[in-house]
Amino acid sequence: MSFLSYLISGISLGSIYAIIALGYTMVYGIARMLNFAHGDIIMVGGFAIFTMVSTLGMAPMVGILTAVAVCTVLGVTIEFVAYRPLREASSLAVLITAIGVSYLLQNLALLIFGSNARQFTSVVTIPGLKLAGGRLSISGETIVTIIVCLVIMAGLTAFINKTKVGQAMLAVSEDKGAATLMGINVNKTIAITFAIGSALAAVAGALLCSTYPSLTPYTGSMPGIKAFVAAVFGGIGSIPGALIGGIILGVVENLSKAYISSQLSDAIVFSMLIIILLVRPTGILGKKINEKV
Repeated sequence: MSFLSYLISGISLGSIYAIIALGYTMVYGIARMLNFAHGDIIMVGGFAIFTMVSTLGMAPMVGILTAVAVCTVLGVTIEFVAYRPLREASSLAVLITAIGVSYLLQNLALLIFGSNARQFTSVVTIPGLKLAGGRLSISGETIVTIIVCLVIMAGLTAFINKTKVGQAMLAVSEDKGAATLMGINVNKTIAITFAIGSALAAVAGALLCSTYPSLTPYTGSMPGIKAFVAAVFGGIGSIPGALIGGIILGVVENLSKAYISSQLSDAIVFSMLIIILLVRPTGILGKKINEKV
């Protein structure tokens, strides 16, 4: 039963990674850039919920909706101020800017909230389950995290494939120039992509901090990096790939902590990334792109 418990916990952790990875994979797939400030938007969402629920005494749902609104506005603002002026710049300039935005958010959080860890109150109110005569316990956070992940994946896939905005995103991801000639507002489409990714980061922050109830200005850093690994592992730019990569990563990390070493679990996770890039550089569901030169 212990193995099954670790496996379910790993799937739950992987579901959080998958939701975070969606932000990376959508932005890269459409704007062809890596938003390394994405992990810190998770932290902002966590502090927004903490402020509303623990400080102001609001209901958890109010805290979540506030966090989604704050992170959505923040994501669009970051895109407009930091990334849009660099639309035609080199990828290195965009990468350096993303790292700068990440450090800016972390230091602003340090100035406002301080460096001490805050005890996060879980926003999940449903009870857990006990199976197999009580030998297997599944927390409410685990149940909600897995369900929310599946709903988000299904909803986002339907949105991309069935709506005009989603079709515009697909067109921009294929060719920005051709999309502009077809009357698509590229800047608006990319801004919407950032808005969706940042809103999902707020949800991921709520689930992450509910499962691991300690909140600091650096809370989103390592989960953000691991979610990026999950996105690359599954095939960055692929929504199903983000789900597969996140689940695999979460399960491997959890089982490594349980059966090998908690200190080596991160090394094992990043070693997997190196191996998959050597064997399949585009990831599990990634596609090779032939460029004319």
